Amino acid sequence: MDKQTTKASQDFVPIKEIRNETVVLKDGSVRAILMASSLNFALKSVDEQIAITSQFQDFLNSLDFSLQFFIESRELDIRPYIAVLEDRYEKQINDLMKVQVREYVEFIKNFTKNENIMTKNFFVVVPYTPPILDTTKKMSGFFGKKEETLEIKNSFEENQTQLEQRIAMVEQGLVRTGVRVVRLGTEELIELFYKIFNPGDLEKPMKID
Repeated sequence: MDKQTTKASQDFVPIKEIRNETVVLKDGSVRAILMASSLNFALKSVDEQIAITSQFQDFLNSLDFSLQFFIESRELDIRPYIAVLEDRYEKQINDLMKVQVREYVEFIKNFTKNENIMTKNFFVVVPYTPPILDTTKKMSGFFGKKEETLEIKNSFEENQTQLEQRIAMVEQGLVRTGVRVVRLGTEELIELFYKIFNPGDLEKPMKID
């Protein structure tokens, strides 16, 4: 892939940097991403379902900013678990246990090969876009008047403070509905976006004899 193609591909990625658990976009706005727990709504009683729905509706109505709910569905990667079992097989002294571990490994490998097992992760994207103040300054020159536009933006620390307030509001609102959330750290954000923009790397086969 040549440099021009690489540069053009990067233009489609709106992310400028990721730091302090915050995604900074090229337009100066910031994002925090919360991982949310799942809620088995179908197993709740009718009264519980009504209460959850009402709480969620009240939560959405209380917000004065938009939210993005993102569901990531991926095929379950069983290879790390198989690797752990293979390690236990090698360390096992009892011959009978070794046979059982080997049979269990083969069962897991065959089962996951024949069944399409998916995992789902739930995310909430909390945004903050700092106000941009445009000041027009007129300058006199030899060829006439010239206008210069200056943009004044908040600092990263100020933007992060505003973002933290929104995160607290979202967390409190979702907890009332029975959903727990945790904010993704810097390394977790990098891993998440790497997986999104490089899906092929997850499909590379892992050789296990």
